[in-house]
Amino acid sequence: MSTVEEQQNNPLHGLKLDVLVNELVDHYGFEILAAYTNINCFKTNPSITSSLKFLKKTEWAREKLEDFYLYKFKRMPKPDDKEFEMPPRARGFRDGLEPREPLALTLEHAEEVRVKKAEKTRSRNAGKFDPWAKHK
Repeated sequence: MSTVEEQQNNPLHGLKLDVLVNELVDHYGFEILAAYTNINCFKTNPSITSSLKFLKKTEWAREKLEDFYLYKFKRMPKPDDKEFEMPPRARGFRDGLEPREPLALTLEHAEEVRVKKAEKTRSRNAGKFDPWAKHK
């Protein structure tokens, strides 16, 4: 299967950023998007216009939101290590794979995820020199 055929199976293929943002905001709202993505344009005075302006200029934030769209909203299979290195729009999915219903997300679950990530980071960094330790 060619890369073009695989990309056509990607829910992001041909999807404009404004449509993606509107779908996510309509379904989840700004508060959930802020909690799960930790992107500031969804936290401080959020609007579709300001979010689009920021996301068009900021590749890392756009890719983070596209990941959220693929794996939380469309519930596509997680990428393997090789595909994980690729931008979300370049990833392929097998032919015939259909998106599923969006995950039901809550602020409580977002906080649990944040705490788990922080614990994982702390354990990964245990024993490493922390120049900020005396300031904590």
